[in-house]
Amino acid sequence: MSEVKIYQIIGTYNKNHRKYLFRKEVRALKEEDALEKALSQITSIGIYRRQIKIEEIKEISIEESQDYLIRDISHLNE
Repeated sequence: MSEVKIYQIIGTYNKNHRKYLFRKEVRALKEEDALEKALSQITSIGIYRRQIKIEEIKEISIEESQDYLIRDISHLNE
């Protein structure tokens, strides 16, 4: 059985002639799934995918996670 990992996606997007930095933490089986989940969350606020530039995707540990919901869910599944 596959293990669910925590991924941190860092990038930028442009909206109203301004550049915004984002950092998303998501749980997923693969890096591609994590990217798709993060893009879905960002595009839900009216941003097009072509406006998004991904700068970094990395796997992080539970201790490195800053999202308390992801921490709690991950600790429950251990």
